[in-house]
Amino acid sequence: MKKEFRIKKSDEIEAIIKNKEVVGGKYFVLYKMTNHENTHFRFALSVPKKYGDATDRNLIKRRIRSIVHEQKFLSNIDLFLVVKASASNLDYTKITNEITELFKKAHVLEDK
Repeated sequence: MKKEFRIKKSDEIEAIIKNKEVVGGKYFVLYKMTNHENTHFRFALSVPKKYGDATDRNLIKRRIRSIVHEQKFLSNIDLFLVVKASASNLDYTKITNEITELFKKAHVLEDK
């Protein structure tokens, strides 16, 4: 994922959380915020230590980034995705389905 699409600063992530536009599911929680300063979407991801060891956390992060890379998001929106520990037993197709449904539920995807 290109640098311009990433959110790294904790201040920006806290601002998204404080905005309180939340869509949740059994395995993931998605926070969103409209950001008029950018012309494209930005994305942050958090996987807690309860999820598993470092290799498991890195694997789920790689998978989620590839899923996000395939999607067409609305412009000027910031997203923060939190992975719950219960997602540790999901395979790639189930992760894809769950995250795609979460994005649709949050209305952050472009209409085709």
